[in-house]
Amino acid sequence: MHTKRPEQPITRREALSRMGAGFGMMAFANMVGQSLLDTGAVHAGEGGALAGGVTHFAPKAKRVIFLFMNGGVSQVDSFDPKPMLTKFHGQPLPGEVLTTERRTGVLMKSPFEFTKHGESGLEFSELWPNVGSCADDICMIRSMTTDIPNHEPSLLLMNTGHIQPGRPALGAWLTYGLGSENENLPGFVVLCPDQPTVVGPPLWSSSFLPPVHQGTFITDREPRRPKDFDPKKVIPYIERQRGTVASHQRDELDLVAELNQVHLEKAGGDPQLEGAIDSMETAYRMQTEAPEVFDIRQESEATQKLYGPGSTARGCLTAVRLIERGVRMVQVYYAKGDPWDHHEDIFQHRRNAQDSDQAFAAVIKDLKSRGLFEDTLVVCGSEFGRTPVLETGGGSPSGRVTNGRDHNPFGFTVWLAGGGVKGGTVYGATDDFGFKAVENPVHVHDLHATILHLMGIDHERLTYQYSGRDFRLTDVHGKVIHDILS
Repeated sequence: MHTKRPEQPITRREALSRMGAGFGMMAFANMVGQSLLDTGAVHAGEGGALAGGVTHFAPKAKRVIFLFMNGGVSQVDSFDPKPMLTKFHGQPLPGEVLTTERRTGVLMKSPFEFTKHGESGLEFSELWPNVGSCADDICMIRSMTTDIPNHEPSLLLMNTGHIQPGRPALGAWLTYGLGSENENLPGFVVLCPDQPTVVGPPLWSSSFLPPVHQGTFITDREPRRPKDFDPKKVIPYIERQRGTVASHQRDELDLVAELNQVHLEKAGGDPQLEGAIDSMETAYRMQTEAPEVFDIRQESEATQKLYGPGSTARGCLTAVRLIERGVRMVQVYYAKGDPWDHHEDIFQHRRNAQDSDQAFAAVIKDLKSRGLFEDTLVVCGSEFGRTPVLETGGGSPSGRVTNGRDHNPFGFTVWLAGGGVKGGTVYGATDDFGFKAVENPVHVHDLHATILHLMGIDHERLTYQYSGRDFRLTDVHGKVIHDILS
């Protein structure tokens, strides 16, 4: 027979400590369920992996804007003119027939005319006249390659360096390595009218890096009535609750931080909780600065006209405003899903380009006017390109294909501008028909290595130990494309 052992009395200090841990976890649970943590709004913190932003070598760029045409823009209809494609239009592709995702047929010429622009004579199709006007600032990589002709793995590879989810995004690596230049804003921001692609958050995840480095997804949806736009409603929960005094809120956060610190000391460290604490702090500071930075109405009428109308224009202007205030990387997606995925009719590119051309060019022109172009790297592209041959079916939603093109991972174009890149140049080339990279192929890992290099980071030395091994953005691959650097 066992007798119940009387409970030992506890001191008042121990009682408060236990209660404190409980309050801290209650606050943490509340944050996870309702706060900015849902959107990834977390503070990159001062002093990343490279000791307070001290780089491996002198950087050419301090920040990145990535203009992402999710779905797969056609290089042969946009940035890579192919006279032989026009000459042999309607004929079978000679030589090797590359296997793509869907059935394809004969060669199909571009329905869009190409013209030369600037002193460099870079050629752009009629879809991109405004971007063409910036030709002398742009470096085209016409020999990009990726691994798989499917959206999800290719999107993951272009964003995280791996075809499967579970790796940190490029922006997360940058804030991990360099920290943030503005403690009142996230270091890595993702803009899109709605959640882009079916992949979603894994594209801007911090994964095994500290949670403070994950991206912040924010909608750049154009309001139905612009005059009623409320910048405080752009980000969920950014507005202080009615009746809450700022000083009282500060006291509450300080108390929760102290209680959480007690829990952290007992638990021996908890990255998720640490990330949540930083998220709460950033959310508090963002209440002051974020509404202002997202209110593009504060820009002059001339600047707003420079970008034009629509969500892409809003996203591009917002991106420039964000990096101007110290955000390390901003990624602007075109729209929800895979909107550039034109299997049925490549003429649909005209609508998307009309939304993007003026805004993309405005990014370059506006950065120049603000004195930010020289140390801001602009990257523009998609997860893969499109075939020069006609798609003949096998998955079209309507079952009807007229002038469609399938996915092409073998050769496509990404262009860069600003931040240490040689403007008015072309690097690499595809074959005569624009199907496969044949001159200076550039893998996605090489692109990432080059971006990190321009930011002053040796891609082989920016590592994080996890699960018994050192990980990096470029895995065990990647080489810097020195020929495109100024």
